[in-house]
Amino acid sequence: MKHITLIVHTDIQQDLINQLRGLEQISGFSFNPVEGHGIEIESDPFILARDEAVGYTARTRVDILLEDDNVDSVLSTLRHSTFNIKGQSIYWVTDVEQKGRF
Repeated sequence: MKHITLIVHTDIQQDLINQLRGLEQISGFSFNPVEGHGIEIESDPFILARDEAVGYTARTRVDILLEDDNVDSVLSTLRHSTFNIKGQSIYWVTDVEQKGRF
């Protein structure tokens, strides 16, 4: 089992939700608001005047659990999506040692 974490600009959130809902490899996902802080804000072409004034960029964190053999196809689908995710997001993949419900 793998865990994909994506950090995306809030302006592509709805398009990403629509894309993820259409992928049969994904049974569910979570979205959480986050703030992007750092010097890269100054060179970010997607920054709004409001973000420059407050000093951070509003972003969304997406958490997805997948079977190991589905990771590459999901990442490929996202890379080739019709909405503009390129240059507006980062991701990482980690192993899941345990999962369950309480």
